[in-house]
Amino acid sequence: MFSRIPFEKVNWLISSFLIGTLFLAVTAAPLYLWRFGLDSFQVVLFFVMFFACGFSITIGYHRLFSHRTFEAHWIVRLFTLVFGAAAFENSVLLWACEHRSHHKHVDHEDDPYCISKGLFHAHIGWLLFKLDPPPPFDNVADLKKDPLVMWQHRHIHWIGAIVSFLLPALIGFLWGGWISALGAFLIAGVVRIVVLQHCTFCINSLCHYLGDRPYSSKCSARDSWIMAIVTLGEGYHNFHHEFQYDYRNGVKPWQFDPTKWAIWTLSKLSLAGKLRRVPEEKIVLAELAEAQRRLETRLKGGALTEAASATLARARNRLRAVEEQWTEKRRAQLEWTREKMAMLRNETRAAIRPLRGLGLHESPGT
Repeated sequence: MFSRIPFEKVNWLISSFLIGTLFLAVTAAPLYLWRFGLDSFQVVLFFVMFFACGFSITIGYHRLFSHRTFEAHWIVRLFTLVFGAAAFENSVLLWACEHRSHHKHVDHEDDPYCISKGLFHAHIGWLLFKLDPPPPFDNVADLKKDPLVMWQHRHIHWIGAIVSFLLPALIGFLWGGWISALGAFLIAGVVRIVVLQHCTFCINSLCHYLGDRPYSSKCSARDSWIMAIVTLGEGYHNFHHEFQYDYRNGVKPWQFDPTKWAIWTLSKLSLAGKLRRVPEEKIVLAELAEAQRRLETRLKGGALTEAASATLARARNRLRAVEEQWTEKRRAQLEWTREKMAMLRNETRAAIRPLRGLGLHESPGT
């Protein structure tokens, strides 16, 4: 069995951390629970750290920094950078660089975690055998201008170690001494890292393997409500790959997307703004186009009557006409807005022109 493993291609630093934390999670943590038991403090601390770090990945690393789906107050950015580091998924600069490459080259050779290379590769194998030199970061030039992002990138390992291990242990010690500190280190630190990492890894693997493709079958990304629960709302992956600049993943009212709800809440608290949304008409058109494509694919296997072929052709033409009308409508709205703005600008200039000779246009205070 071991003879098949390409040891010369193993990234020993990353592999040692992933395997080491997993080993502690399945050995030391159960031993601690068997010896000292589990109290409510350890449970609460585990979930506080899990959600703080988990939402830092989904809100910060993914939807804010990688896709720029909204803008955030510096407090939100700093929080997601600090607790995102505690997920031990690399700096946001490297994370976003690889994720943008994934979207650009999905299912192809340059996709860092390409599902075409197998479920194991997409889930964790790409990390275990990640010997390529660091990327040139040419697709994250915007992030390189952010001082907070670059600060995190320079100190990523120190920030991660302090927040993941030292902080829970310190809180545990203040709560109940050395025994509680050890439990916090193992449960809110080590076990939480392992669980959260594999939840994130499921986005790269199972979200390209399980579920439906209601918006596009151009790539392997799929929508799955089960994966949405596991990944804090990232499971509606087919929608995300078709409309990656929307701050939402679950756009239907009944879809589970706590990350979307959290971003919306931050906007109401004036901690986030400029939330980007794909127009509803465009989403519906994508669903209709994909449904029609699936229908045509199924019917091609059988003998279509001339009348059925004509009906499908008419439906296809109507859909294209609707798309053209929608595009023209958007274009007309933009033109109308420009015309109104030009008229308003001219009217404003005409209104203030008589005031210039009186010296009343300088400032409100004159």
